[in-house]
Amino acid sequence: MNLELLESFGQNYPEEADGTLDCISMALTCTFNRWGTLLAVGCNDGRIVIWDFLTRGIAKIISAHIHPVCSLCWSRDGHKLVSASTDNIVSLWDVLTGDCDQRFRFPSPILKLQYHPRLLDKVLVCPMKSAPVLLTLSDSKHVVLPVDDDSDLNVVAAFDRRGEYIYTGNAKGKILVLNTDTQDLVASFRVTTGTSNTTAIKSIEFGRKGSCFLINTADRIIRVYDGREILTCGRDGEPEPMQKLQDLVNRTPWKRCCFSGDGEYIVAGSARQHALYIWEKSIGNLVKILHGTRGELLLDVAWHPVRPIIASISSGVVSIWAQNQVENWSAFAPDFKELDENVEYEERESEFDIEDEDKSEPEQTGADAAEDEEVDVTSVDPIVAFCSSDEELEDFKALLYLPIAPEVEDPEENPFGPPPDAAGQTTPAEDGSAHTGGGDKKQRQPSSEGAPAKKKARTTTIELQGVPSDEVHPLLGVKSDSKSKKKTAGRPKGSKGKEKDFPFRPKPYRVYPDGAEAGMAGGGAGGGMKGRAEGGLSASGSLVAQSYKQHDMGSLD
Repeated sequence: MNLELLESFGQNYPEEADGTLDCISMALTCTFNRWGTLLAVGCNDGRIVIWDFLTRGIAKIISAHIHPVCSLCWSRDGHKLVSASTDNIVSLWDVLTGDCDQRFRFPSPILKLQYHPRLLDKVLVCPMKSAPVLLTLSDSKHVVLPVDDDSDLNVVAAFDRRGEYIYTGNAKGKILVLNTDTQDLVASFRVTTGTSNTTAIKSIEFGRKGSCFLINTADRIIRVYDGREILTCGRDGEPEPMQKLQDLVNRTPWKRCCFSGDGEYIVAGSARQHALYIWEKSIGNLVKILHGTRGELLLDVAWHPVRPIIASISSGVVSIWAQNQVENWSAFAPDFKELDENVEYEERESEFDIEDEDKSEPEQTGADAAEDEEVDVTSVDPIVAFCSSDEELEDFKALLYLPIAPEVEDPEENPFGPPPDAAGQTTPAEDGSAHTGGGDKKQRQPSSEGAPAKKKARTTTIELQGVPSDEVHPLLGVKSDSKSKKKTAGRPKGSKGKEKDFPFRPKPYRVYPDGAEAGMAGGGAGGGMKGRAEGGLSASGSLVAQSYKQHDMGSLD
């Protein structure tokens, strides 16, 4: 009901800052699920932090990668999350359990990835200096999409709203529309800048409602097209954009653009500063500029699917922008008055009587007669905002919220903990996929039932011909800089050097029998096998020796 009230009494875009979300580590990218109930944030230490957006609290933390997370996307039903890191690895995650289902290793960095809007089996990946790749998750196969010019491989791609077509754009301004199933060319056109000059395509974004899409180009103009017109024009067509949006005063280049949930507004984040420009799509007029902290650079922007709320990332912090909610109680009671001090109320005759004795019985007509009808309170009507235009019912299997396990500090006895025999068999997940927070508890539960340890996720190496393997992701800077940094760092050999090789590596949780976990807490931070050996030694000693050893290691740390 509240979502229906949003539709239309005033402007449907955010007007001011509404707080921030602190992810503990530096945030790099964010994305809402289809209903806007959960917000996934990718961080520079490889973790994925999932926020419950209604309560603004952390619902889950997945230690997903060793390197920074550069792209994220939810599946349609919200049960899966696909992520890419700067070390060229794409991973598929089960959101409820936090387990990694599959991994794909690419030869070059991943600029963007996108789940198919309808199918749970296909993921579109845009590697750097390569043609886009369509992954099929069920059989781990991939298809390299055709490109217009083999010499120009700076290609971006996106699914359309229902996933029937894939739109690709290259550095020469050529847009290709491909059939998702057959990869056949359906339509094509070239984006030109007034004259015959072409401009590079930076990104292609589709709205959740309607058939419109936008193209962000290197000439600092955002062009809005109608997808139906593109398909009608066919190959080498010359469609005219519905709108051309730009900052004529400052000539601002755009870092990230997207549509509002209802498709009526477009927001673009500046590549120079933390500033968000909002245009009305139908008219093309600039309605609002939201200014963040001066001097910060914008990294990502996401508009809430059903509400006028925007999440933006700068300097590792997620900022929330929303409307100013003014409480107007007279809307509920027309004779409502705000009082500065208490006033003695004079009760009218029979005002608070359960039955008015003096009232005559009028005939029930119209609205009065309707009050006696039975009201259906059991059937649930589908929420229109959550349904697509070609659907009548909601997806009842969808994952809208995550259960949060309560954290018990210093329990006297842990009935759900692993027994000594099962704890020895438990092994941590490899490749840094150990869980923190609620995920750690879920990892322990199967061991209490004596079940075998979790199997390692299947890793598939994707071979792409002619793609350079020495490319560095744009988030990490220039290639020459990274090489010089590695040389000057001069990491020492041995186990300690391996630990220092990855500065963002999360600490995996290991479970040892007979309470050796306490020794590990002190020894794990010290790095290498030394702390592990000392932790094991303390477990075999007395309780006093164990606590002394833990204290000793803590002070060393």
